[in-house]
Amino acid sequence: MADIRNYTINFGPQHPAAHGVLRLVLELDGEVIERADPHIGLLHRGTEKLAETKTFLQCVPYMDRLDYMSMMMNEHAYVMAIERLLGIQVPERAQYIRVMFDEITRILNHLLWLGTHALDVGAMTVFLYAFREREDLIDIYEAVTGARMHAAYYRPGGVYRDLPDRMPQYTVTRGKNESDLRRMNENRQGSVLDFIEDFTRRFPGYVDDYETLLTDNRIWKQRTVGIGVLTPERAKALGMTGPMLRGSGIAWDMRKQQPYEVYDRMDFEIPVGRTGDSYDRYLVRIEEMRESNKIIKQCVDWLKANPGPVIVENHKVAPPDRESMKSNMEELIHHFKLFTEGMHVPEGECYAAVEHSKGEFGVYLVSDGANKPYRLKLRAPGFSHLAALDEMSRGHMIADVVAIIGTLDIVFGDIDR
Repeated sequence: MADIRNYTINFGPQHPAAHGVLRLVLELDGEVIERADPHIGLLHRGTEKLAETKTFLQCVPYMDRLDYMSMMMNEHAYVMAIERLLGIQVPERAQYIRVMFDEITRILNHLLWLGTHALDVGAMTVFLYAFREREDLIDIYEAVTGARMHAAYYRPGGVYRDLPDRMPQYTVTRGKNESDLRRMNENRQGSVLDFIEDFTRRFPGYVDDYETLLTDNRIWKQRTVGIGVLTPERAKALGMTGPMLRGSGIAWDMRKQQPYEVYDRMDFEIPVGRTGDSYDRYLVRIEEMRESNKIIKQCVDWLKANPGPVIVENHKVAPPDRESMKSNMEELIHHFKLFTEGMHVPEGECYAAVEHSKGEFGVYLVSDGANKPYRLKLRAPGFSHLAALDEMSRGHMIADVVAIIGTLDIVFGDIDR
């Protein structure tokens, strides 16, 4: 019988489960992984360096394009860093809007993770279900910001504008008749907040559907139970955060341990796993979606009862409203200066972090008093998670690498930056 030789193969970047641009060099003993070497840099766009050439406000859209599945959360950490250096207090209504959109974004991210993770290991239906709900949430993004993905909605000092009073509705097209449209527009008759409230009522039932398809599914459990196990000690040593850390049984969540905005007023739980395998991390993220839904509902209730400003009045930081800008010379000058020269942030340095859908997303910002960041360093949660891939996949089969990449919830925008 011929000797089994060790093979070295490329996994990705063309592989559909490599989530974009991951190149793994796998050393195999037969079909068992002996070593996994992740090669990154295929999506490197120099975001940190580009930020040094743009004004503080012009950098906001770059944040959306880091982890492009959790757009507004990236913006949140960045604007929080600027606000700390400026020493400004964000209006209460803007804080609630930010928390609400952070949680909407968390659900958006987890739905994509769930759909693609299931698809990677062979379950097609969940992907279609998850994208059905994503469509509603992306419609909310579009109604409020005008963009379906790259929102640029958070601004230093608040948010770009208040929530609209009308939710956009479907109109007649060739494929849709009147009765179809009536059904599709049924929950779009009120404001954006009404639509979000309707979504929070429907969503727990949808999560039950995902669980019916997967949680006790024999094949799903065979592919995830005992795969990619991380002990609590190793999870901490490898710099894990977010669901990767909580899946190993450590109840660490920035929203509870270091609350920002209005998270200290929210009633929610931190789901934690026990065994630290892929199945536990799946259960943690499913439960996180339910908890996010509860937070969104609390924000909607508060926002409906409390109108108010959504951005600071300081025109050195935030632009004046359109009406006064077009009727008042001083406001026009403020507007012109803010969008050409930009704001001047006091000299200093600051680290701001949020509980991102993937873990701790941090922004370390250094200002020299000019209108541009002197240095911007991003702490991407996925970077540490990808570094653990080698340890997690040793001794597993090639097919299990796909499940491990899925459970890591890797997006390359923020890893390569």
